[in-house]
Amino acid sequence: MQNSGIGSTSTELLGSTPHTRWNRRLIGQVAILILVNTMVDTVVTAPLLVLPEMLDHFGTDQSAWIDASSLLAGAMWAPLLGKGADIHGKRRVLIMTLITALVGALVCLVAPSLWVFILGRLLQGAAVGAVFLTVALIRDMCAPDMAMIATGIVTSGSALLSIVMPSLFEITAAEFGWRSVFVASAVFAAIAGVLVRGLVPPSTLKTPGRLDIAGAVLLGGGLAAVLSYVSLGSEFGWFAVGPLVLLVGGAAALARWFLVASRVPEPVIDIRSLGRPLVLTLLVVAFGTGAYQSMLTLFGVIAKVSPDQQLGYGVAAPGALAMLYGIPAIGIVLGGTLAGALGTRLGPAATLAGGIALGTVGTVGMFFGDSLLPLAVVCSFLLSLTAGTLVTSGFNMAATLAPPERQGVVSSMVMVMVAAGAVILKFVGSAVLQSTNTVVDGKTLNSAVGVQGYIAMATTAFLAAAVVAVVLLRTQGGRGRPRRRSTSRTPSVLES
Repeated sequence: MQNSGIGSTSTELLGSTPHTRWNRRLIGQVAILILVNTMVDTVVTAPLLVLPEMLDHFGTDQSAWIDASSLLAGAMWAPLLGKGADIHGKRRVLIMTLITALVGALVCLVAPSLWVFILGRLLQGAAVGAVFLTVALIRDMCAPDMAMIATGIVTSGSALLSIVMPSLFEITAAEFGWRSVFVASAVFAAIAGVLVRGLVPPSTLKTPGRLDIAGAVLLGGGLAAVLSYVSLGSEFGWFAVGPLVLLVGGAAALARWFLVASRVPEPVIDIRSLGRPLVLTLLVVAFGTGAYQSMLTLFGVIAKVSPDQQLGYGVAAPGALAMLYGIPAIGIVLGGTLAGALGTRLGPAATLAGGIALGTVGTVGMFFGDSLLPLAVVCSFLLSLTAGTLVTSGFNMAATLAPPERQGVVSSMVMVMVAAGAVILKFVGSAVLQSTNTVVDGKTLNSAVGVQGYIAMATTAFLAAAVVAVVLLRTQGGRGRPRRRSTSRTPSVLES
């Protein structure tokens, strides 16, 4: 038995030593995990590039379901995958996740109707869980300080490919149709699965236990239903029957899960072990990543409006989209890598707070950058640094607060907060824009008031994250690193 300080669990320790420095084997393994996260990008982002074609094909205007379905499914899958990874091994669960995403892509590829297509997207959404599983595997393969650096590279490295992937997908979609996106996603999932199986070592720890399927269904389904209410309420009305049914049903499922989780011996997420630092970390991640993701949507709005339209905003110009979305991809990699490296010296709480500061500056700058392209590009770059920093630091901070046998579960909670923050703030922002629309020459357009209100919403979220980050730093004794417990803990070793 091992005493972790958060709960005692019997663990199975496995052979060889963790990486303490870069070597050829670790570089290859990190490259494979980056490929896995690139596959996740093909699930979450790539379909949006062919969204109009998909809507025309299925004869619908329900873009919200197609847009948000994968993130909603990711929030639903994450608790089950996290707990399963701790019990059955992270590599095994990652491979199963990739297979599920592959099946989902094939369902989307041949879907005869919208609802079958959405079913495929829900299966594909399991891929979102691959992100936190790659992080959990890094924690197994590397010593703590090395793991912080590698986590930054793994979580942000796929952003470099986002510079060229949109253009490639647009070309293939124009030549072969919107289904080419799902062919690519299926191929990525298959290749990643084979490479993970052959070259990534098995998990370092397996925690004997029982997978609480009922609790996972209640938690995941409740989260997905509540987030679906947020995504659909802005489109159909917050008090429409359909969205309200989702809200009530989701709230009931979450309430039931909360009551059950406090009684069962092995819940999918043990709410009794959530300490204050972890809760604060999750709140910072939710507010910060939600604000960043919502600002990404705004860049797409202002890039389509010319200053000549005299709406009070707009930066449309040749290459505007490329500058707003392509160049800042470098910032994501830079932010994630620096956050990992600085986290070993300052601690992840400090880098988390630094990321929030950068995001706040970048968002405030957009009060003026919404009509000045050079300033908008600078703000976009600052926000991309924020994106890389927050995800890396969020995972690193959560990992330092959890014992080895709970890395899968804790990492899954970070992923849930990333998805929840993104869905909630993106759709609240959409509601702000829609409620302030203006009509010009018979066309309904977003108003300057709406755009400024949208920026104010994101700024408020960053400020809320800043307040929580300050409390987190004080909780950690004014330092970035967590306070160490006096109890000793058995070091983990790698499986042969």
